[in-house]
Amino acid sequence: MTRWLITLLLLLSSPMVLALDLQQDNLHPKVELDTSMGKIVVELDRSRAPLTVNNFLTYVVRGDYNNTIFHRIIKDFVVQGGGYDPQLKTLPEDKPIFNESGNGLSNTLGTIAMARENDPHTATRQFYFNVADNTKLDPSPKRWGYAVFGEVTAGLDVLQKMAQVPTGPNAALQWEDVPLSPIILKKATLLPMP
Repeated sequence: MTRWLITLLLLLSSPMVLALDLQQDNLHPKVELDTSMGKIVVELDRSRAPLTVNNFLTYVVRGDYNNTIFHRIIKDFVVQGGGYDPQLKTLPEDKPIFNESGNGLSNTLGTIAMARENDPHTATRQFYFNVADNTKLDPSPKRWGYAVFGEVTAGLDVLQKMAQVPTGPNAALQWEDVPLSPIILKKATLLPMP
């Protein structure tokens, strides 16, 4: 009986159980991204993108974004990350989520959105920041867009510096726009409610 109680107490106090607090009552949770180039704070919009915000926060509170890289940077377009470790290994993904791009939020400078494949409902863990107004990524009556779910509230200057780093082709990723020197997302933290 004592062993069972100790096991239960350890389980309940484990970081995994405690980390599942996604601040469900907070319509605008904030996340701090501590990168190798500085800190960025984003305010998420659960009222317009509840599935996307909960998906992103799940990766944040589990620590899944810690020690990942920003693997795709296109000047005057996007800074993308969340899917690879510093050795360019693909990281585990949860199930894809429904595309919430029709939520009224636009892919404008300083917003955060979910990256996806051509299929509109394939977003999992990768996200990107718009470093320009990219309204062509918004939905139209004939196609799905890319779901915006928040905006930068601090550290836009850091994001703009990231967008200027030298990039080049990478055979492993088969992309042209990989930073020549890795930019690390050291830690993503869900900030306490005000």
